Amino acid sequence: MSVSRISAAAALFLAAAPASAQRANPWEGTWRNAADSVRIKVARCGRGLCGTVIQASDKAKADAAAGGTDRLVGTQLFRDFREGEDGLWYGQVYVPDIGQTFDGTIEQTGRDTIVGTGCLFANFGCKSQTWRRVR
Repeated sequence: MSVSRISAAAALFLAAAPASAQRANPWEGTWRNAADSVRIKVARCGRGLCGTVIQASDKAKADAAAGGTDRLVGTQLFRDFREGEDGLWYGQVYVPDIGQTFDGTIEQTGRDTIVGTGCLFANFGCKSQTWRRVR
């Protein structure tokens, strides 16, 4: 098959793909926690979205190491988040300071603000953290 036919086939495939699959999620990008001690990059991973640590302070790295996470940078804190019918995103939240993973939600509360919440059990023992977009 010639290059022009491959290009034409690719263009047809992209045109036929649903619009939701083509547009970026509004919370993809780089985010920082309130203390700016950790920065994550939120991007597509498989069929969901993940948040991976791209920068961390020495204290954040030490706290994570004390909890059993030897390499904080490169660790996924938000794992396989998928949008629910209620507009929240559901997935797993990894807490490196204690080396535990919990069910969680992410909600975009403003253009440049998301709130990640992880719960020990259903809606019991929940903690939230606010993340702000890095521009």
